[in-house]
This record gives sequence, structure tokens and C-alpha cells, in this order.
Amino acid sequence: NLSAEVLETGLGAYHRIRYDLPTPAPRVSVIIPTKDRTDLLSVCLNGLFEKTNYENFEVLIVDNNSTDAKTFAYFKLIEKNENVRVLKFPGEFNFAAINNFAASEASGEILILLNNDIEVIDEGWITELVSHACRPDVGAVGCRLYYPDDRVQHDGIIIGMGGVAGYAHPHSKREDGGEFGRSKIIRNYSAVTAAALAIKKSIYDEVGGLNAECLAVAFNDVDFCLRVKEAGYQNVYSPFAELYHHESVSRGPDTDPMKAKRFEGEALYMKDKWKTCIENDPGYNANLSLIEGYRIDLDRGLKWPWSD
Repeated sequence: NLSAEVLETGLGAYHRIRYDLPTPAPRVSVIIPTKDRTDLLSVCLNGLFEKTNYENFEVLIVDNNSTDAKTFAYFKLIEKNENVRVLKFPGEFNFAAINNFAASEASGEILILLNNDIEVIDEGWITELVSHACRPDVGAVGCRLYYPDDRVQHDGIIIGMGGVAGYAHPHSKREDGGEFGRSKIIRNYSAVTAAALAIKKSIYDEVGGLNAECLAVAFNDVDFCLRVKEAGYQNVYSPFAELYHHESVSRGPDTDPMKAKRFEGEALYMKDKWKTCIENDPGYNANLSLIEGYRIDLDRGLKWPWSD
């Protein structure tokens, strides 16, 4: 008795369930942290307003220490759209705190956390995310993200990969399905990336949002998803919401000593708090290896007794 339809996927036995949106479709608040780089932000916003078929949404641009005069001129221009608000968040970059602040200002029933370096390529991406986020047992919903060269960046997060967490099939080809087709089918993961993540605002508030105190930059999305799962919800990955992600272009890599020290501290926090999940991710087959890159034709290798 679900309001949904079952569709072929071209993957043999694997199918897609496409869930209908509620009527009326819920209001969505898209939260985009940014600092200058209007070249990236404009591509992101143009995709939202010109390449997206979902209508009932607002955009909250959260400005964190922009200095370029061109940026402020662009803000004035985009605020002429009644569905766009520019919020100021001065001070040190804290991804978690920025999103928590914007979430408190949001009017939507559904929140979408979105990086400013996201490029829309699929007009139905919001519809797909919202159709899952509205399901009563679902928490966070993630997308299939690609690097600009069409290699996969994100198709779900495996806890324990790389020591804390890592992407399921990074740098695989867009057409590849991964083991048992799971890169191209809707499925549960313990976590999905906040580069493009949808969730009910009520659940976001229920779990206390992102951890701004201990996880300012790294792993706050993983920690958030694990707390959502701990609260009784299932996190969902859908390959039918596709986006390009020019990963961390506006911030750059975390290579300087201060950033490296911060990253190390956040990794240690995760290893302490989520030790059990890191040792045995409930969303990943315990018989498969956690060694990133250990694959046989893109499939994960079996975990042998003497490895790991």
C-alpha cells in the first residue's frame, strides 16, 4: 500500500522503487556555505534555478568571511530572488556550526546541505532526495556524486575504511556498478556525505545537528549519520540523484600543519566515540576487506583471516 512504482534499472534482477512525493510537496531549505568564489557559487545556483524541476524550495547562502567586492555585488543580485537569503556567519571556518546556524533559520520541512562546488546535472535530484527523506523510517539521504571527469566520488560511505570512514567506490567509472550493482541501486549505508545530503528538519533537530564542538570540518557528516541511525532511522543512498562535485575547490586541501593537526584530532574523536562501528560497520559485509583499493575488477576483495 505504498504510493510508489517499481521500475526496471537495466541491472538484471535489481529494480528501483520510485516513491511519490506527498501532496503538496514539502518546502525544502537548501543550505549552501560559501566564501567568495562566485564562479563556483553561480554554477551551483544556476543549476538549482534553471536545471531543477522541484519548485517549492528556498536557498540559504551562508557567507563565511568573504572579502571580494565581486562577491558582495553577486549577493545583492541573487537576493533579488525572493527565495534566496544571504546569511552572515563570521569567524573561523566551522562547517558544522555554519550548517547548524542555517538550519535554525530555515523554513523548510526538509533540509538539503549542499556544498558551493556542486553542479546540477540531473533535474530530478531534489525530487528523488525528498521522496526518500519523507519516508517515516528514513533519516539522511545521499546522492551519487562525480568528479568533473565522470569518475565516482561518492556512492555511500563505509565506516572503518581508511581508519575512520571512506567512500565505497572512489574513482570508479560512472558506468560501473560495483559489487552486486550496489553503486547503481538504492540501498542503506551507515553514512552518506554532507556535500549533498537531505533530511527532515525535525530529525536534524532531534539529534542536535552536526557536532560543531568536536568535528568542525572532518567527519561531522559521518558522526551525524551514525547518530541519526542510533536514533532509529535508516540512512539511504540513491544513485538516481546525480551531481558533479568539484571537491573542496573553494577551501583547498587540508595540507598545512594546523589543518593536519585539526584533522588528526577529529579522527581520534571518531575512533574513540564510534569504535564499535569502525570495527564492524552494520552497513557493510564483515567478510569484505576494508583495505581501500583492494579490488578485483572493482569489487572488494574477501577479508582473509591473516589480513586486517
